[in-house]
Amino acid sequence: VQLQASGGGLVQAGDSLRLSCAASGRTIADYGMGWFRQAPGKEREFVAAISWRGVNKLYGDSVKGRFTISRDNAKNTVFLQMSSLKPDDTAVYYCASRNVRHVTGGGEYRYWGQGTQVTVSS
Repeated sequence: VQLQASGGGLVQAGDSLRLSCAASGRTIADYGMGWFRQAPGKEREFVAAISWRGVNKLYGDSVKGRFTISRDNAKNTVFLQMSSLKPDDTAVYYCASRNVRHVTGGGEYRYWGQGTQVTVSS
C-alpha cells in the first residue's frame, strides 16, 4: 500500500489546518490508521490513531482537545484536523497503516507515507 500525506503548509499560531492521507494499492478499510510527527532533532511522536470503522480514537497528550482524526473508507483516506496550532506543532507529519483493525492491543504500523511539512509561526 502507498500512503500519500498532503495538506501541510506554513500557518500562524492559532490557525487550523487539515491533513489528508490518501491510500492506494490496497483498501485501508480493514486497518487501523495513525498519524505521527517528527520535528528536527527530536524523536518521532505519536499524534493520533483511529480504528478501522472510526469508533475508537487515540490522541497524544500534546494534541488532545486540539486535533481530530477521522477517516472516509469509501475514499480510502484518513484526515487530521488540527486547530489552535502552536509553534511546537511544527514537524513533518506522517500517516501510517496498521496491520490490524484496532489501535490498541497487538499489531504494528506496517506502512508509512512520505510525510508533509507543517510549520507554525509565532
